[in-house]
Amino acid sequence: MAQTITRGYKALLDEANSQIETMSVADAKAAVARGEAVIVDIRDPRELEREGKIPGAFSCTRGMLEFWIDPASPYAKPIFQEDKKFIFHCASGWRSALAAKTAQDMGLKPVAHLGGGFTAWRDAGEAIEKVEPKAKG
Repeated sequence: MAQTITRGYKALLDEANSQIETMSVADAKAAVARGEAVIVDIRDPRELEREGKIPGAFSCTRGMLEFWIDPASPYAKPIFQEDKKFIFHCASGWRSALAAKTAQDMGLKPVAHLGGGFTAWRDAGEAIEKVEPKAKG
């Protein structure tokens, strides 16, 4: 019997976007410059190596997000206990909208996501940092 989903990704994105804050590149950059926010890059390592990253962004793959946010998790990362706004981003803004909604649902606040993601950052002419591939072995 074929799988029958009842809510597709578009419905999930619409719901997330209606419940989270979307920030522009300029607003996100200003919040970080004021020391009020951390940009969280949820792209996978291959994307980082291929495209580069926003300088100073904290890398957390989407698959580890819930485990790194929860202080009770053995994988918890101290950065998520800081009193900052967490601005999630991916390549274009889909995964980060879902990630920000999940983080918000977990009680992390304040959270937002970068409208247009890394693509919007790059297209705005903002700085990009090269990411070297991790050594194998």
